[in-house]
Amino acid sequence: MDPSASAVDKLASKTASSNSLDSSSKSSSLGSKHGGGENGILRDTPFVYLDGEEDQDQKNDVTHVCPYRGPVFGALTITNYRLYFRSLPLRDQEPPVIVDVPLGVIARVEKIGGATSRGENSYGIEIFCKDMRNLRFAHKQQNHSRRTVFEKLQANAFPLSYSGRLFAFAHAAANAVNGNGGWDGWAVYEPLAELRRLGVPNDMWRATKINESYAVCDSYPAVWAVPKAASDDFLRRVAQFRSRCRLPVLSWMNPRTQATITRCSQPLVGVSGKRNADDETYLSYIMEANAQSDKLTIMDARPSANAIANKAKGGGYESEDAYKIVEINFLDIHNIHVMRESLRKVKEACFPTTDDSKWQTAIDNTLWLKHIRCILAGAVRIVDKVETLSTSVVVHCSDGWDRTAQLTALSMLLLDPYYRTVRGFEVLIEKEWLSFGHKFQQRVGHGDNKHSDADRSPVFLQFIDCVWQVSQQYSNAFEFNEHFLITIVDHLYSCRFGTFLCNTEAERVAEDLKHKTVSLWTHINSSLDQYLNPLFPSFTHGPELVLRPNASVRTLRLWKGLYCRWNPGLSAPQHGFLRTRELLSRQDQLFKQVNELRLKLTNRSNSMQTTTRLASPMH
Repeated sequence: MDPSASAVDKLASKTASSNSLDSSSKSSSLGSKHGGGENGILRDTPFVYLDGEEDQDQKNDVTHVCPYRGPVFGALTITNYRLYFRSLPLRDQEPPVIVDVPLGVIARVEKIGGATSRGENSYGIEIFCKDMRNLRFAHKQQNHSRRTVFEKLQANAFPLSYSGRLFAFAHAAANAVNGNGGWDGWAVYEPLAELRRLGVPNDMWRATKINESYAVCDSYPAVWAVPKAASDDFLRRVAQFRSRCRLPVLSWMNPRTQATITRCSQPLVGVSGKRNADDETYLSYIMEANAQSDKLTIMDARPSANAIANKAKGGGYESEDAYKIVEINFLDIHNIHVMRESLRKVKEACFPTTDDSKWQTAIDNTLWLKHIRCILAGAVRIVDKVETLSTSVVVHCSDGWDRTAQLTALSMLLLDPYYRTVRGFEVLIEKEWLSFGHKFQQRVGHGDNKHSDADRSPVFLQFIDCVWQVSQQYSNAFEFNEHFLITIVDHLYSCRFGTFLCNTEAERVAEDLKHKTVSLWTHINSSLDQYLNPLFPSFTHGPELVLRPNASVRTLRLWKGLYCRWNPGLSAPQHGFLRTRELLSRQDQLFKQVNELRLKLTNRSNSMQTTTRLASPMH
């Protein structure tokens, strides 16, 4: 191998465009600028191949039917990671149209037109994406190019439906061979270290590894924090009275008041209103661990009608007659099916065309912002109970892995400034979403072609949207910027990293993802400067301790930087992270100037004191 090749590859990797979705319109977080790493592979295509990325098909006579620019003729490349289209400019100096889409973003692929199709660009393929856009490519019938493109897209976008493996595994294997080391994102979250940060163990709480083999609850983490009064045998009995054995365990503790947030699933009371003495005693242990209050608040994320209806399925909620020490609140957050339909309407309103006169009405009719308001308002209620009233809170929905994760993670973000740092936010996602069993595989549909699966839902996306809404109200409270959040959403779908693969911690351990895939946090933390918020007070004073955002629909707004980025008529500028770099550089310069001035003032003061002493009369 040419010894100079690696240097060329490094240069190409450093200078390639950061846009891996559609550089002709919007910037995104999925590009090869940092994705190719130090060993990006330079080939006869205008993008840098990632480690493990291999060609699957190439066609030089394809037309991209763009809803905004019209049809453009060019070349299409399909790899095991992406679909890449580049137009052939008709005039000199005309910038090419580029579409660069990770295959994990694709929800379904359909053929359009048949042998009898005669209209221009009526024969080809339509691609429906998870990131709020559709793509259409026209083929010439006589070239028979559509068939192989369709087959390659199916096999590589949905490898799990064709006995294949997700790209994350090939990427990590090649990454290791190429010696692409660096900081390990899998080390971001260490459960016992995070518990110690919260002050556990202490007189009232202990850590337990009762679930180390995932035998007590297969969707919970290996390490729990539980009341010290509860023995492991007692915990096993309590688990039997909770849906999916997801008994209440600690999420967060106020180090000053000992008020806690614990999470679980619904109790199995059923229509007959069954009681369980162990479960009732266990909740009293949680209440007694907080000496500041003689009540325990239960925040049930569901509408009350849904909670009552769950009794018919053997579930339900804690009756205040049976649980004497609790007060129950229903937060009116709807289920995964309602949220999926709401997001579908958002896509219809934003892409491909909009009617300005009906824009606001169309967004209102999606009910998306109403749902965001309910989640955010629920988190604010939890914050008020824990911070203002020093009352411990138990949070659950039905199974405790969707709405529960939204509420615990968001309330912890509002209560604890640590989670508003880059590292802390990564820990928050690892802890409240990944380790506690949010079903990412089922909710996102990684690598399978079951696009109409009823288990798919934008639960995690709603959480990220809520974080963005809070960041708009508290612009200097977060160490990270909007580009950081969009990067997380993009790689939620991309299947390039192992972070969001599988449904549970147990599955990730069985798949050995820590050794067989790369963490998203490795990627992000290796190029932190583009994700930092220059307004974050890292120099003068600390951020606000507790945030209480306004959850009114009048205050919330649609996140155009995410949902509308493919529509040129609606999108907000997406080059903010470049401006962030400039501001951070300027901030560093100002810090240096301040330090230099302080040093001069100190030296001048010392000099004046010396002069004064020398000029003083001797006695």
